[in-house]
Amino acid sequence: MTGTAHKLILFLPHFLYWATLTAMTDHRKQLGALGERLAGRYLVQQGYKIVARNWRCPEGELDLVAQKGEELVFVEVRTRRGTRLGSPEESITAAKQARLIQLAQAFLAEYNDPDCAWHIDVVAVVLNRQGAVQRLTHIEYAIGE
Repeated sequence: MTGTAHKLILFLPHFLYWATLTAMTDHRKQLGALGERLAGRYLVQQGYKIVARNWRCPEGELDLVAQKGEELVFVEVRTRRGTRLGSPEESITAAKQARLIQLAQAFLAEYNDPDCAWHIDVVAVVLNRQGAVQRLTHIEYAIGE
């Protein structure tokens, strides 16, 4: 075996690992984007106006920012294919809740409206194996200060 062929064989497991990891990351992003589109459509049907999608700042990202009446609603969307690993809403840790509050405050500061009425909701989306919506749950006031 030549030196080049030997190096390729040693490299192959690393390549397969990174290719698999990249495919999984792409799949998660696509699943998340689908969940966010479904949640946005649902909220609009419920009378919300979508103000921002995937709003980013140095601290992180807000999935959806909506308005209903005079109140701003920051929406965390959690999407899963099945519930074998638990429900989507169960995946929101205390640290994630604290970060969402921080992000909401950063959004309000950027738009110069720190006294605006606001709250954080969660929309949990569960898809079946074919990608159809099995359950969409909107939890209002899910995360408090």
